[in-house]
Amino acid sequence: MLKFIKDNKYRILFMVMLCACIMAAFQYALTPERKLAILQPDQFDPSLVDDSMLFVKKYHKIAPFSLVNQNGDTITQADYEGKIYVADFFFTTCPSICPVMTKNMTLLQEEFKNDPEVMLLSHSVTPEIDSVSVLREYADRKGVMDSKWNLVTGDRQQIYDLARKSYLAVKKNKYGGENAMIHTENFLLIDKEGRLRERSYDGTDEEEIEALIEDIYVLKQSYK
Repeated sequence: MLKFIKDNKYRILFMVMLCACIMAAFQYALTPERKLAILQPDQFDPSLVDDSMLFVKKYHKIAPFSLVNQNGDTITQADYEGKIYVADFFFTTCPSICPVMTKNMTLLQEEFKNDPEVMLLSHSVTPEIDSVSVLREYADRKGVMDSKWNLVTGDRQQIYDLARKSYLAVKKNKYGGENAMIHTENFLLIDKEGRLRERSYDGTDEEEIEALIEDIYVLKQSYK
């Protein structure tokens, strides 16, 4: 037996490698391609959803918008047409979760900085404070790439409606006056059709950011 193995070791090695390749091919063929879920408002925490959207179960998309970024440029849905993007809500004077969220958004920026298919969008929940000049200073301090990431301000009603009727990412502040918002740590993944995908991601958790990066690649692959 030992002599047989010695005399035929290359043939045996070849057969072992061939069997391994065949098994790997079968495994690949039998493994279903992962697809990201398309989310609807009725799948979110109700505290994040405007009453008018609570029972929407299909066809949900991000509503048209017109806001102003850190350069004073008007940013609309047209700037994100045909793009995959990650959206969040923040404010520049936030002392708690916002600095961590911004730091983690820069990880996404770094990962996709040379990929024009992927963009970022951060909305201020205190637009009366976060003027263009304030956003510009914040963007410079945080290393924001203008071509990749828009920090936007604008009409409070519009931002409130986007937050609670489109992105489903903030809570209503009952004690802060009309259209007052309590933003969350949530990052939202939006596809090229303007639909929310898979789930909300915790923007303060680097492991969640890694999962989000993986899901962006899955979503990119689905358009191949």
